[in-house]
Amino acid sequence: MSLEVTRRIHRSPHASSRAALVLLAAACAGCATARTSDTARTAIEQLLISNAIDQTLARVDFAPMRDRSVYVQEKYLDGVDKNYVAASVRQRVLSSGAKLVDAEKDADIVLELRSGGIGTDRTESFIGVPHVAAPGPIPVQIPEIQLVNNKKQTATAKIGIVAYDAKTRHVIGDGGTSLARAEDNNWFFFGAGPYNSGQVKDEVTAASGQSGVALQLARYLPAIPFGSNR
Repeated sequence: MSLEVTRRIHRSPHASSRAALVLLAAACAGCATARTSDTARTAIEQLLISNAIDQTLARVDFAPMRDRSVYVQEKYLDGVDKNYVAASVRQRVLSSGAKLVDAEKDADIVLELRSGGIGTDRTESFIGVPHVAAPGPIPVQIPEIQLVNNKKQTATAKIGIVAYDAKTRHVIGDGGTSLARAEDNNWFFFGAGPYNSGQVKDEVTAASGQSGVALQLARYLPAIPFGSNR
């Protein structure tokens, strides 16, 4: 005669609920994602163009506008970032001691702006072995091997300015055009990089080390003088 012993294990419903909640929390934690997005134009491109514009206008001497009423004519100004060009000119006119007016009839001097070209170019070069495909019964493919790679983006800004008397319409000074460039260089050595250089890096580095917005462009000599006709 044998005896069969049966053991019944009773589980608490609360323990099962706690286990389910732990599993649900772990699953939710694993599903978290971060969303990122990019602007239509990169920050580097915008900084390159604005830097080139700053350099271009820094070559212009606005000092003869002092104590005069100036109207900035923008209708011939076209191209990318034209609002930045116009606002930068207005700032420099004000800094020279002149007064800005909203209508040509109220002005002593009309400052007419035009753009000769504002944009960016990109070049890429490398030192190494180019991709080679040799046809034949047994085609041979040699992959591209880049030992040293350089990617460079350049911004160019050419801005023309002419000043004339608002009443007589006679030109004041010679006027002319001013041109400047800004570069962003990125070097890669044996796949390591980028090692960055150029005006954008210099500007960002300088701005990161100061407590305000202060562009130091005094090293650029004035190239477009304004003054009374001789």
